[in-house]
Amino acid sequence: MIKMRKLGIDYGDSRVGLAITDELGITAQGLETVHHKGNDKIVLKRLEEIMQEYEIDTFVIGMPINMNGTKTERAEVTNKFIHKLKCKFNKVQIVEIDERLTTVAAHKTMNFLNIDKYKKKDLVDTISAVYILEMYINRKN
Repeated sequence: MIKMRKLGIDYGDSRVGLAITDELGITAQGLETVHHKGNDKIVLKRLEEIMQEYEIDTFVIGMPINMNGTKTERAEVTNKFIHKLKCKFNKVQIVEIDERLTTVAAHKTMNFLNIDKYKKKDLVDTISAVYILEMYINRKN
């Protein structure tokens, strides 16, 4: 029996980081960063391709929250994207995860790994998506 995977999404203005669980839902791996420059159609098309490649039943999307717990202005943009996800992928569960400090953690990880500063821009969103997905996995366990 094939287990369904979860897809982590770090949604940003011009880039979207994606991460995916293994088939058992135990670990999260970085998948890619989609460069969309504000065009959600590019992201939705790529998600559709990923859905054809993997059995995905849940999108886990990072919700931008201020340190004091209030939603950021960016949260409204993320909510609009979530609405598009619900319309296009109506059979997929969508879970929001507080993404506070995921980008900070991603930068710390890249610094620890001595990643070239020119490569960081392409990796930060993917690593953030991994952290978002790991928070979901840990919450489920």
